[in-house]
Amino acid sequence: VQLVESGGGLVQAGASLTLSCTTSELDLSTHAMGWFRQVPGKEREGVACTNENGGGKTYWASARGRFTISRDKAQNTLNLQMTRLQPEDTAMYYCATIRNYRVGWCVASGAEYWGQGTQVTVSS
Repeated sequence: VQLVESGGGLVQAGASLTLSCTTSELDLSTHAMGWFRQVPGKEREGVACTNENGGGKTYWASARGRFTISRDKAQNTLNLQMTRLQPEDTAMYYCATIRNYRVGWCVASGAEYWGQGTQVTVSS
């Protein structure tokens, strides 16, 4: 199964972006899902995760209050609204389905299917 992310880009600090994730191969509403990010030389880390129903959300500390994870069941998409972006948010962002998700457990090791990533670059 291949997930497809979109919506990344180059923005200035303080701007907003919305990332989207979809696939034609899977009903995403039957899977817990999350957004992860990775910078070169570092491990992939969880940004935000949600259960199959769009609830039970977990946010990485720095994302809390700035980022919102949501689902659009009609469009079979997972979204990540990012506001007040900062240079330290620069990374490749990935979406993934998650096995055995529970609130507070938003880790890359729990992911099953991944997308290819979308680059977010925030300039100062």
